[in-house]
Amino acid sequence: MSLFVTFEGIEGCGKSTQAELLAEHLRAEGREVTLTHEPGGTEHTREIRRLLADPDCALDDRAELFLFLADRAQHVRSVIQPALERGAIVVCDRYSDSTMAYQGYGRGHDVGWLEGVNEYASYGCVPGLTLWIDCDIATGLARARKDTGGPGDRFEAEPLPFHTSVRQGFAELCKRFPERIVRIDGNLPIDEVTAHVIAAVAPHLP
Repeated sequence: MSLFVTFEGIEGCGKSTQAELLAEHLRAEGREVTLTHEPGGTEHTREIRRLLADPDCALDDRAELFLFLADRAQHVRSVIQPALERGAIVVCDRYSDSTMAYQGYGRGHDVGWLEGVNEYASYGCVPGLTLWIDCDIATGLARARKDTGGPGDRFEAEPLPFHTSVRQGFAELCKRFPERIVRIDGNLPIDEVTAHVIAAVAPHLP
């Protein structure tokens, strides 16, 4: 029996670290795990990731959205679905909720319309569990920009109101889908966050 777990959150929240630590924990238990990420989770879509992150790339908001959706369609078909079909646990750093939060709440695309195209791009593949690593915006941006040693990528360099809208978007999604999305306090020390992540995942394990 397979399981699809996604990690979501604002820039610098620590979700990538927690996705890796969860994958390590599950593998240590002898489970097959596919650890992946969006965008750029396939060899065919790495260039999409580069474009989306490039601070010098002046992408139109609609172009940005459709690049994310194209990336997702390829990712689901070539990585996520095959892994789930063979019974693996898929741990994914960002997925469709990021599109809702960033392009819906952040960029202002119609959320209702976006739900439909998101479902189409993902072939209806919905996570069994989503871990929202929530942290203060100032904390997250400081972490992210420290890692990159500058103003950051296209998203990290966005003004504060954008990041505020994105975080509010994740909060709204958590309220709408409490059966799937679990909020984890990302302001805690890494080991404490990891403990909460493992505890949240445990009841869903096959």
